[in-house]
Amino acid sequence: MAIRKQYRTMQGRLIDLEKLAAKNELVPAIGNVPVNARGDELGPGGRIIRKREDIIAEYYEKNTNFNPIENRVRRQAEVPVPQHTNETVPTPTPRNVDAPTSVITKAPQKEQPTE
Repeated sequence: MAIRKQYRTMQGRLIDLEKLAAKNELVPAIGNVPVNARGDELGPGGRIIRKREDIIAEYYEKNTNFNPIENRVRRQAEVPVPQHTNETVPTPTPRNVDAPTSVITKAPQKEQPTE
């Protein structure tokens, strides 16, 4: 079951966009392309000439280089397997937390030349 997404307007009204889109699915879309809101191609008088599914199927038949996502085969990523060698890897020595890591010293001041 899909969760219906509802939005609240600034005036406090609830709008269900999925319901609104389903209600106006066959209404011609605004613009200079003769399609309805669903994507069907419209002819004179707003009659459906070609359905959206036919348009998409024709596109994929013509474009053989492009595979739709659902037909793609998922491949496992090839991860190189490390080869074990007889050499031992030096382990880092543990750091002493109590010892200071750096020592700040004051630099000796230069003597001012006397005249």
